[in-house]
Amino acid sequence: MINKYGDTPLYIQLKNLIIEKIKNGEYKENSKIPSEQEFCEMYDISRPTVRQAISDLTNSGYLYKEKGKGTFVSEAKLKIDIKDYSGFTDSILDSDMPGERSIIFSERIDIRDNQELCAAFGVSPGHNAGFAKIVYVNLRNDSPIALNVSYIPLNLFPSIIEDINANKPAYDIMRGKYPLLPSKSSSSLEVIYAGQEESRFLKVQQGHPLICIKNKISSKSGQTVEYVVSKYRADKCKMFFENAR
Repeated sequence: MINKYGDTPLYIQLKNLIIEKIKNGEYKENSKIPSEQEFCEMYDISRPTVRQAISDLTNSGYLYKEKGKGTFVSEAKLKIDIKDYSGFTDSILDSDMPGERSIIFSERIDIRDNQELCAAFGVSPGHNAGFAKIVYVNLRNDSPIALNVSYIPLNLFPSIIEDINANKPAYDIMRGKYPLLPSKSSSSLEVIYAGQEESRFLKVQQGHPLICIKNKISSKSGQTVEYVVSKYRADKCKMFFENAR
């Protein structure tokens, strides 16, 4: 409840009260919260006090407004631990990965003119060995949260494109590949803005902020088994790092 005679400003008390109701599920994701006038009547406080609390919670991402409709509870952002970040070959083995994955397309390519990929796989420019390019979207509650492009050497996984197109189970795809199972990775992270392709597949406006992770995944022997570029919607996800000392 609101303590009108305490030291804590009333708008902060209301903020904390709303956050508590969001966390305990009383105010559910995408549900409408009481109007400013209703909050005034519920807690016998002024409209400027309510407006300040709502404004702060909107700016911090707890709430969002729809013109002419009211104020709603935002969806909780998906937390992604960078150290546990995985690519296609890793995630197909992980039944605990949040949400679903939708394959957009897969194709055979060569990387001879792509310096970034040549460097990632440790091959010389002009190298013409085949690679699989797999484009897929991660979904959460049927909403796209990430667009991914994975590159996988076909000399290591020669039938992966056919296996994906045939909807083969993960066990069959990885059968006999134990020495190639992902063991470690190195990642880079940057903020980018959605272009035409990202806008199409992530259902955002061009210019929408995205978190881009580039990840090189290696086997226990140090061989690069995958290079993946993932672009996450910044309004749906948040990244965190945890370092042991």
